[in-house]
Amino acid sequence: MTTLYDFTVDDIGGKPVKLDRYKGKVLLVVNTASKCGFTPQYKGLEALYRKYKDKGLEVLGFPCNQFGAQEPGSEQEIATFCETNYDVSFPMFRKVDVNGDAAAPVYKFLKSAKPGLLGTEAIKWNFTKFLVDRSGTVLERFAPNDTPESIERDVAKAL
Repeated sequence: MTTLYDFTVDDIGGKPVKLDRYKGKVLLVVNTASKCGFTPQYKGLEALYRKYKDKGLEVLGFPCNQFGAQEPGSEQEIATFCETNYDVSFPMFRKVDVNGDAAAPVYKFLKSAKPGLLGTEAIKWNFTKFLVDRSGTVLERFAPNDTPESIERDVAKAL
C-alpha cells in the first residue's frame, strides 16, 4: 500500500527529499502561492508550525502556479518572498503542478486518498491543505478558505 512516505520530492533548492524522513510526524501539506488572496495564510501556517513542531508537526509548502498564475517567480524568488514577508521556516519545495497530466505524483496520491467535495479529486485553488497522520495516512482535506487558525483543533488532535 502506498503512503506519502513512498515519494521523493525536490526541496526549493532543488535537492531531492525522501518524504520518509517525516515518518512519525503529523504533516500539513499545502499548495502555496505568493500573489494569491490567501497568501496571508503563510502567517498562520508558520504560527501553527512554530507552536506544534516540537510535538511532531511539519508543514510542507509546495508552490503552484496553476491558479491564476499567482506563483510566477523562480524558486529563489519564492524562498526570498516567504522568508522576507512571512518569516517562513517550515520546509518549502519546488514549484509543482497539482492538477492535470503533469501533476506531481505526491499530489496525485493526496487527491486520490482524500477527494474533495462531491468526490472530485481536482484541487480548486491555492492553499488547499492535506492533514496526514504519523503513519502517512491522509486524514483530512481542507479547502483554501479554511484558515490555519480554523483547522488548529484538527491538527492538535492528530498530534
